[in-house]
Amino acid sequence: MAVIQYPEGSDLRSLLRFLPEDGLIWLGEHRMLLLHVGSLAALRKELVTSVGKLQARRLLTRMGFVSGMRDAELAKKTRPHSTLRDAFVVGPQLHMLEGSARVIPLKIELEADTFHGEFAWVHSWEAEAHLQVFGGSEEPTCWMMIGYASGYTSAFMNRFILFRETACAAMGHEHCHIVGKPKEKWEDAPELIHFFEEDPIVGRLLELREEIEAMRNTLAEPRRVPDLIGTSAAFLRAYDLVARAASTQVTVLLLGETGVGKERFARTLHELSPRKNGPFVAVNCAAIPEELIESELFGVERGAFTGAHAPRAGKFERADGGTLFLDEVGELSLSAQAKLLRVLQEGEIERLGGEQVRKINVRLVAATNVDLQQAVESGRFRRDLFYRLNVYPIHIPPLRERISDIPLLVEAMIERFQSLHGKKIAGISDKAMLALKAYRWPGNVRELENMIERGVILAPNHGTIEVEHLFVGKGTEGPPAHVLGVSGGLEENTGETHADLADTLIERGIPLESFERMVLHRAVERAGGNLSAAARLLGLTRPQLSYRLKK
Repeated sequence: MAVIQYPEGSDLRSLLRFLPEDGLIWLGEHRMLLLHVGSLAALRKELVTSVGKLQARRLLTRMGFVSGMRDAELAKKTRPHSTLRDAFVVGPQLHMLEGSARVIPLKIELEADTFHGEFAWVHSWEAEAHLQVFGGSEEPTCWMMIGYASGYTSAFMNRFILFRETACAAMGHEHCHIVGKPKEKWEDAPELIHFFEEDPIVGRLLELREEIEAMRNTLAEPRRVPDLIGTSAAFLRAYDLVARAASTQVTVLLLGETGVGKERFARTLHELSPRKNGPFVAVNCAAIPEELIESELFGVERGAFTGAHAPRAGKFERADGGTLFLDEVGELSLSAQAKLLRVLQEGEIERLGGEQVRKINVRLVAATNVDLQQAVESGRFRRDLFYRLNVYPIHIPPLRERISDIPLLVEAMIERFQSLHGKKIAGISDKAMLALKAYRWPGNVRELENMIERGVILAPNHGTIEVEHLFVGKGTEGPPAHVLGVSGGLEENTGETHADLADTLIERGIPLESFERMVLHRAVERAGGNLSAAARLLGLTRPQLSYRLKK
């Protein structure tokens, strides 16, 4: 049978970026690893020994299936305007690029609604690994690679395509041979499908582990509130202070930058306290005009001022028996500060324009992102009120101090926003997650929340959120370029900006075509005549470079 050739100019190595200084390898948006085949062979042996051959095969097949699905996403983006067949063969080429085997396409029948493919695998790493730890086999052993081929083709065709191995080097054959077609075309498909399904036994073990962890957390933190997410040391310190204060009546002052989630911590304090069945009332003092703040907090009687046509209870009365959260308390006027101090000292209020004293039972939680001590020194905040509020301060850490919490926060946010916007998102790419961890987060958790919602909206349905879906628009500087495997350009290497270079070219009267020709030939010279390497230097594909050179 004649071997089918890959299309000319099919080099995909420009997608692969090695950043040894940062400990990163990128393939497109996905983070990769270089692993010893010997270590994977040891893992294979350990799995077979511990859970049995069938369970080990299922686990490795599922692992390969997920890897194939990820590469299918990359393939669709790499050649969006190519023929269906040319776009499809990106998968076999990626499989070779990743070191799995030399993939030789023998037969590819590809239509929009059907598929039949046959491939030869030469130098299969998995067959070699099996021979290394178990010796020869009586049946095919390339479980993970079969999972990859099935996952890639299924994701590419949007229907389940089942591959099976008809010859294997571990069985003594010259090389491995695989055949793939829709599952309904295989008579023994029911016997094979279960290897691609989630393992019920392993799944149950994971469920039991989660139940044990939940019980352990319940014993350690019996009333952990789900709205707060985090496991970092900085987060747990703040949470522990909240939990300790919950059972008391102490006034709590939450400190921290804008967007760190002070209201969520206040709600958590309320939910953990004996007042949890009472009301929780939140007030943003900075959002209320100064002339209305007192009536909003303490209430108003009819006729107290123009427009007061009926008596109205204030926030303190509405929070009676519960918790009142005063956000941006540093923005209160001095008059309102004096009345607030009286409420805290006496436990009673008077409505604006009224004479009746009303007893209230309210737990006060205040929050601010300004330095109240400095406000006291400048005369903008009452010293006696500051001391009354500052009995139990809790500093809420900024997001940049709890980077390890970002994956947990992102997972919860994606789940919430995909439900809100009626989309299904497969997750977030490795590069996008690394970008989130490298970003400085001036807007803290609120900025992360906005960014993830934007990512869910921009990402394709059933696709992944990538860097370009997150860091868009003005005002978002983004993470350092070197972390993402992107050259920092002139700004990073020479201190010269793109604008400086453009000005130089214009001033010297260098035609654009001449400059492009010069850059192209210089890249080829630096690559020693290797067009693929030159294309990588320029951030182009080999066909793109060839086209420009011919032009």
